[in-house]
Amino acid sequence: MSGERFYLGVDGGGTKTRFALIDGTGRVRANAQLGTTYHPEVGLAGVRATLAQGVASVLAQAGADASAIDFAFFGIPAHGEDSAVTPVVEAMPTAILGHDRHACDNDMVCGWAGSLGCMDGINIVAGTGSIGYGQRRGIGARSGGWGETFSDEGSAYWIAVQGLNAYSRMSDGRLPVGPLHALINDALEVDIDLDVCARIYGEQARTRGEVAQLSVVVAQAAQAGDVAAREIFVRAGRELAQIADAIRQRLGFEADETVPLSYSGGAFASGALLLAPFEQALKAAHPGFALRAPRFEPHYGAALYAAKLAGADVAGMTAA
Repeated sequence: MSGERFYLGVDGGGTKTRFALIDGTGRVRANAQLGTTYHPEVGLAGVRATLAQGVASVLAQAGADASAIDFAFFGIPAHGEDSAVTPVVEAMPTAILGHDRHACDNDMVCGWAGSLGCMDGINIVAGTGSIGYGQRRGIGARSGGWGETFSDEGSAYWIAVQGLNAYSRMSDGRLPVGPLHALINDALEVDIDLDVCARIYGEQARTRGEVAQLSVVVAQAAQAGDVAAREIFVRAGRELAQIADAIRQRLGFEADETVPLSYSGGAFASGALLLAPFEQALKAAHPGFALRAPRFEPHYGAALYAAKLAGADVAGMTAA
């Protein structure tokens, strides 16, 4: 492969980090998946180790070295949210690649680049956390993504926490007991309701990503007819639509202008449970929203954006 040139994309996340190496036609030449690069959870040393391991993996698969990468884009969770940490994270790619042909930003950009193929519009991410990002005429804007303690509305973590709240109310008698109650007990392997506290707060408490996985249990409860669980997904759809509409206004879309909008992240794996109320809330917020299925996955979007930043014409690129 001597002389062949590549673009590298890295999509960090609260649960996993994915790497894609593509050639000048957009064809994927190597992939890798590792753990989270969310620095509040794994530390800066953990972020750097994961990035270095992933880059080494895709280069080895392609039989290339870092000098063959024309440009790389690193999407890192929580990027830009701590002015002391951001420059440290932004220095990591240079140390790993041995050159400065790269850019670094929040992983929200990967979702937009993949879902819309780097074209104007908005993408809503509802993975472990939630955030929205869009571009219009070269200008970018974000909304949401303030972290799980007081934000990340509509995310898998938020859905899980709302489910646990409903569970506690059911246990207390503040809500009628629905299928959610037994499903949570099974998922957390408890026979005594209050033992749920030990699973969430105790010495062996679950990580942020592991708590977020309980959103799948809330979805199962909703599909089983649990009223409280279904309402959580309705509320999630509304919250995500509010994020989208805030970005629409920030980007200055005209009143009669179509606003391409897509989505990414594991919470959307619940299908119509989340997509139906999300689409309904979008229509209520603004008639110009045009919801469309994502074109590509975020890690491919990161590589595509790397190509775009390098000046390549990405309109005709395809992962095939």
